Amino acid sequence: MRMTLTTWLLFVLMETPLCLTPGPAVLFVFAHGLRYGRVKAIWANLGILAGNAFYFILSATGLGMLVKASHEAFLFVKWAGAAYLIFLGVRMMLSKSSALEASSAPPPDVHGAHIFGRGILLQLANPKALIFFTAFLPQFVTPGAPIARQMLILGVTSTVLEFFILAGYGWFASRLSGRFARYINRTAGGMLVACGAGLALTSER
Repeated sequence: MRMTLTTWLLFVLMETPLCLTPGPAVLFVFAHGLRYGRVKAIWANLGILAGNAFYFILSATGLGMLVKASHEAFLFVKWAGAAYLIFLGVRMMLSKSSALEASSAPPPDVHGAHIFGRGILLQLANPKALIFFTAFLPQFVTPGAPIARQMLILGVTSTVLEFFILAGYGWFASRLSGRFARYINRTAGGMLVACGAGLALTSER
């Protein structure tokens, strides 16, 4: 037996709206598209996907279930993630960079590698990504077929879908005017704070 086309299409159908739904990853890429343009938004996008790849490897090797089952490990990841999301949100809301004003002055440059690293940290700080890979992906795996091959297909599919969706958000953000971008940035910052607070209030199990 092997994964059927119907199963794969069902996964794509369910995965697409999940990627489109605004969350910490979307807000992170959107904010960098606003401030630095679509090229730097791609770096943010790749950082998010690298974090996803790490969680995918954990879940594929069975380590994800170990972390998920550990009360102490989950609490640590949850609170660290909540604090980091709130920190990013507050910094966005309080930012007075000229990039977010109706000004022609260019934003201060930042290396793509730095944005990439922050994207990884952001995604690793969100334990819901780990739960996604350990709980959602296996629903589309056929037990009688090679598990590793199926998980690889689902992981690659998820990565490609999210890359193009996040790239779209980054491109759209880069096209916004400076005045409108200022308000969007504050709104995105507030949503990141809300995401962090919501993550802190969720049940640890």
